[in-house]
Amino acid sequence: MTKATATERELLEFLLYLGSGLTAAGEAVNQIQEHLLRVAIAYGAPDARISVFPTFLVVSLAPGRPVTQEPTKQLGGGLRLDQTAELYRLLRTAERGEVEPAVGSRRVLAVVAMRPRFGTPVRVLGHAVLTVGICMILIPTWSDLLLAGLFGVLVGFIKLAGNRWTSLQMIMPVIASFTVASITFMLAGSGWGEADLRAMVAPLCTFLPGAMLTMAVVELSAYEMVTGASRLVAGILQLTLLAFGIIGAAQAVGVPPPGAPADVATNTLGWWAPWVGTAVVGLGNYLMLAGPPRSLGWLCLVLYAGWTAQYLGGMVLGGYLSGFAGALALTVVAYLVERAPSGPPALVSFLPGFWLLVPGALTLIGVTEYLGQSTVRGAEDLIDAAGSMVAIALGVLCGHPLYRALAGAMHWSIRRNHPVER
Repeated sequence: MTKATATERELLEFLLYLGSGLTAAGEAVNQIQEHLLRVAIAYGAPDARISVFPTFLVVSLAPGRPVTQEPTKQLGGGLRLDQTAELYRLLRTAERGEVEPAVGSRRVLAVVAMRPRFGTPVRVLGHAVLTVGICMILIPTWSDLLLAGLFGVLVGFIKLAGNRWTSLQMIMPVIASFTVASITFMLAGSGWGEADLRAMVAPLCTFLPGAMLTMAVVELSAYEMVTGASRLVAGILQLTLLAFGIIGAAQAVGVPPPGAPADVATNTLGWWAPWVGTAVVGLGNYLMLAGPPRSLGWLCLVLYAGWTAQYLGGMVLGGYLSGFAGALALTVVAYLVERAPSGPPALVSFLPGFWLLVPGALTLIGVTEYLGQSTVRGAEDLIDAAGSMVAIALGVLCGHPLYRALAGAMHWSIRRNHPVER
């Protein structure tokens, strides 16, 4: 085998592993293809052809050359925030051609095998904190908040236990939702609490495919039909499994299916609950997903930008466009933070923001009502959630060009004020 052939083989392998890692991190396929093309150009393959699909990648270094296909599932599911940050650090190095392809492939595998920065107790605590934050965003009562925190610990243990067995991951949403809902209904029957969807949805937040559903709409908008449709179907299936667990628990315990927030007590915490909940969501994400060092402040900054824009957008523009405003601000600020010397990659602070915009939570409430007794209200909530997801996806799509325009203006201003000495 010649040295040139060996180099091409190593570059192909590096591109395939890197693309698999970015897929596991949750990046949109059109963005993955752009990243991999820049890497290929840096290594002398400007005519590379790259296609990313839900479960595999196809790469050719030039038209008419052999095509290599690589399944993405071998890298083992989603990545934590610390893994995503390390992968993007490697990606930036590769886009400048500063790492040998063979070394880069080994580094991708090392990123996937990284141990979490925090141990199991801290990550379970992080899940409980995140659950409390999501519940505060949903405007709960004090009893909702207490139940959500306790359920957050329980579901955190269930989720970590399920990650050890791949065969159980598909049914984990049903197990978690059935367990949480059964306990809630039994407590309600004994007079210890109320059967409220807010207290049940919040602990299941890490199963909610809000980011998946929104990214599906983004990819469909970018004409990535196969991947976008696949994400959309997978997200709907996961929501259906969660709702099935809740409805099944209601029938097993012998109580009516739970009502929407309109049917139960209103917020008893105060106007400050969603604003404090935003910081709590940031802390929960940081602990549960093992955020990289010095990223907590940046993560909270991005979350507050998205939440504030959504709040103001709701006051000025109305419900649907509030999601657009929130996603637009979330996208722009996440990419601006990435430019800071200590800022994490945009994806690290960007994806957790979808739990603030709660398209997944709204859709789960709608699916649960539709499968339960209130078919009409459930259909209305599903339509509202679908409109919210489209608005959020449009915000993400518009955020990318707006960020590029702002970055270009900032770069031009710096060059004008600090001209290079000749």
